Amino acid sequence: QVQLVESGGGLVQPGGSLRLSCAASLIRFSIYNMGWYRQAPGNQRELVAVISSGGNTNYADSVKGRFTISRDNAQKTVYLQMNTLKPEDTAVYYCNANSYQGGFWGQGTQVTVSS
Repeated sequence: QVQLVESGGGLVQPGGSLRLSCAASLIRFSIYNMGWYRQAPGNQRELVAVISSGGNTNYADSVKGRFTISRDNAQKTVYLQMNTLKPEDTAVYYCNANSYQGGFWGQGTQVTVSS
């Protein structure tokens, strides 16, 4: 059974940083496009950042210049470095894996930005 396990969430003050990790039990991790999504209370789930199997990245306008997505195929892990965090970044962050072989979601990790 495929599992995506997120970690690294927590409470941080505005202006602070967090690094999220998503460990995947995918046999062929390298062929998957990996993404981070987030969902705040009352809002729809939205794309934060994606990294393709080839390493190309794309970001939501709201996080450009502050967040960086990266992947380590040997460790089957995708990361989201979040800097200069704002209260509006508060949400549950979900990891997503997508390829022609299917799509999978993690259980989510809470990020709260508050003073």
